[in-house]
Amino acid sequence: MQKIIRKEIELAGKKLVLETGELAGQASGSVLASYGETVVLATAVSQTARPDVDFFPLAVDYEERLYAGGKISTSRFIKREGRPSEEAILTSRLIDRAIRPLFPKDYQAEVQVVITVLSVDQANDPDVVSLIAASCALSISDIPWDGPIAAVRIGRQNGGFILNPTEEEKTFSSLDLVVASTRDEIVMIEAAGQEVEEKSMAQAVKFALEQGEIIVSLIGEFVKEAGRQKQQYEVQKLDPKKEEAIKKFIQDNLIKELELPSKAESENWFGESLEKIENEFLKEDQSQLSGNQEITTKILSAMLDDAVSEFLRKQILVNKKRIDGRAPEEIRSIKTKVGILPRTHGSGFFERGETQVLSIATLASPALEQLIEGMSKEGTKRYMHHYNFPPFSTGEVRRLGSPGRREIGHGALAERALLPVLPSNDAFPYTIRVVSEVLSSAGSTSMASVCGSTLALMDAGVPIKEPVAGISIGLISDKKDKSKYLLLTDIAYQEDAQGDMDFKVAGTKNGINVIQMDTKLNGITVKIVEEALEKARKARLAILEKILSTIPGSRKTISPHAPTVILVRIDPSKIGEVIGSGGRTINKIISETGVAIDINDEGTVTISGKDAQACQKAAQWVEGIVKEPQPGEVYEGKVKRILPFGAMVEILPGKEGLVHVSRLASYRVDKVEDIVKIGQTVKVRVAEIDDQGRVNLSMNLEGDAVGSARHQGDQRRDFVHKRFDNRRTGSDRRRPPKRY
Repeated sequence: MQKIIRKEIELAGKKLVLETGELAGQASGSVLASYGETVVLATAVSQTARPDVDFFPLAVDYEERLYAGGKISTSRFIKREGRPSEEAILTSRLIDRAIRPLFPKDYQAEVQVVITVLSVDQANDPDVVSLIAASCALSISDIPWDGPIAAVRIGRQNGGFILNPTEEEKTFSSLDLVVASTRDEIVMIEAAGQEVEEKSMAQAVKFALEQGEIIVSLIGEFVKEAGRQKQQYEVQKLDPKKEEAIKKFIQDNLIKELELPSKAESENWFGESLEKIENEFLKEDQSQLSGNQEITTKILSAMLDDAVSEFLRKQILVNKKRIDGRAPEEIRSIKTKVGILPRTHGSGFFERGETQVLSIATLASPALEQLIEGMSKEGTKRYMHHYNFPPFSTGEVRRLGSPGRREIGHGALAERALLPVLPSNDAFPYTIRVVSEVLSSAGSTSMASVCGSTLALMDAGVPIKEPVAGISIGLISDKKDKSKYLLLTDIAYQEDAQGDMDFKVAGTKNGINVIQMDTKLNGITVKIVEEALEKARKARLAILEKILSTIPGSRKTISPHAPTVILVRIDPSKIGEVIGSGGRTINKIISETGVAIDINDEGTVTISGKDAQACQKAAQWVEGIVKEPQPGEVYEGKVKRILPFGAMVEILPGKEGLVHVSRLASYRVDKVEDIVKIGQTVKVRVAEIDDQGRVNLSMNLEGDAVGSARHQGDQRRDFVHKRFDNRRTGSDRRRPPKRY
């Protein structure tokens, strides 16, 4: 039996424990990690590279288990876990982006990292623990990997930073920052905040790097005892003459195309160029060449990638010229429009260079909020952003299907960027969905989606606090000397694909709402982060000016095609009165007004419909049901019944009061019918509420006639008793007593 190895440290008042040797022994590397009472199992396995694959096939799967939170699915028909939740997909991407840069570039064996969540304590988020566990599993495995890396979450409250805040602490934090780092450099950043200033964000990243050193040291000690010898692998090489011929073909026929802006921005240029190389060299006789290697698509793809990367670095670092002719901080030309779709509730078009995004906003009742069920979280979501990336946006043909991880990730990024500026549910009681359709892709479509969505929300009349814009900052560095580099604002596709970094930043004029940073290097310095944040700030402000020149602010009214939504707050104890016996009251309101009504347990009544007047009528109806009349208030009511001693008048829906005969007029009235008729609308004032809660009214608005509530009450009771006696004697046997 393998020896069990265990290491632990104290981190933010809780124990971080790493253990191997007992579970999943057939994996190349397996680690059980726990933090608090959150426990995850990370495994890493590799197998021989396939000759037909021309990329590094890394798969990261984050597996949520409902039992981890002590739950069983609420579905009546399916009780086992199904397709990954959005949260699971985002966590898989988070881990993938952190570990991928540290694999050797020429290593193309299939690698799968699986993280299974075994226990969730509802206080410590398993995503950071999972990234640490994955780092540790790869570090002790035989898989070539230049780790370890650490992962920490940073919160911010009252100007200070919180290390690995609990779920409760996160609710009071203005920042949610996750940083993956080596001992002295940053590999990945994922941040969501509420207009955080650039200086504060840089300080938070620096703090995360310092705290990460502790975890890197822990994993290092763990590897010393549990690590395995790394695999040896061979890199495919061609005959030098054939390799030289291919390089010459690339330089003479393809690389010069990158000097054309249309080619530099094109996402399908690389694929088209690779096809040209294949047609030139794969059609030849594939006899064995020296070194027993034949020409494959994988080799050609790697050579083309190297040639493009070398060209970029030469142009930018040596010639100080971007391949599309722009200056390092220059943004591509921008075009914006709003209100371009007649029937949607809001639409915005954003074009930057050849990147085009059309965003559409839809408003709906709060009843259409998205329900969320997971192993640790349950609740609703009122704002959703969905991102679509069709094949025609890159000039390709491929099967359309359900959204992939990229689409879900970019949609979630744009969603987090705009969430801090949305109005509260009380101020704007709508469920909001924004869909961004990528029409043309030439780099940074996710940030274009943020800009397009801002336009769409403002066009829809959503009173956002501030417009939001996004930009991507790239990095080109010298392969031999990382200290020689240049940051590029608004990277085009080739600068993204063959560059060293994609640093996405979105926010308002006041600060940052989201950051997503990936790098192809083993890490970047805090200095580069600080410079990138400053360049992103300047670019963001320029884009915001363009947005505000198109639409200076949110429209004052929503689209006539959008539903009207009204919230009515009532005492929860009065919910039964609004619903009525067997739902009669609420169904009557719905049938007469045509609106939709939803009531939650807290007493919030949501009224929605296409007709604003009908919604207002329904709201007044509900308010009338729960309202308690007060003495002195004046109402216009309808006479419902006439009694020998007065008239019953409905002053509010379902609420009647008695106008005693002595209060029908300022003079003596002998017969009630002489003054009022059934169905007549009369103006009355609440004279008093008696000790039994009965409402006594007066039509004598100048002054009440003499007559006490007790006297009127006695007459009322006498009348009821008399009718009840008549029933018993048979004189009124067929007519049951009326209630009033």
